Amino acid sequence: MITDIPPARGPEASRLRRRARLLLARLHLPDNALPGSLAISHRRCGKPSCHCAKGDGHPFATLTFMAAGKKRVESIPADWLDAIRPRVQAGRKFKEIAAELLAIHAELLVLARQQLRRQARASAPPPR
Repeated sequence: MITDIPPARGPEASRLRRRARLLLARLHLPDNALPGSLAISHRRCGKPSCHCAKGDGHPFATLTFMAAGKKRVESIPADWLDAIRPRVQAGRKFKEIAAELLAIHAELLVLARQQLRRQARASAPPPR
């Protein structure tokens, strides 16, 4: 049998619900958002006459993300960087908002449980 969970009450619950409504209004996933992180590293090409033999190397971009439970690392062409960077930022922002929203739901659940326990103690007959 599934029972409904009574909503948490009080100023803390109101504050959490208000924050959740604000987050829900911002929770929009753009069509082209990307997961993971974008990293720029440097790699030497191996040619002894190249400037990278004595310096930092050539810039090399990678996008690292999880897919089907496995870590994926994909190289990103240099001319795509300006297009990829905002997509990764949009994905990160969406993930942060979703995580905060889920945490608020958990806090409201804990608050409701605490209030239910207090109610039960208050309505229980005194010990003899």
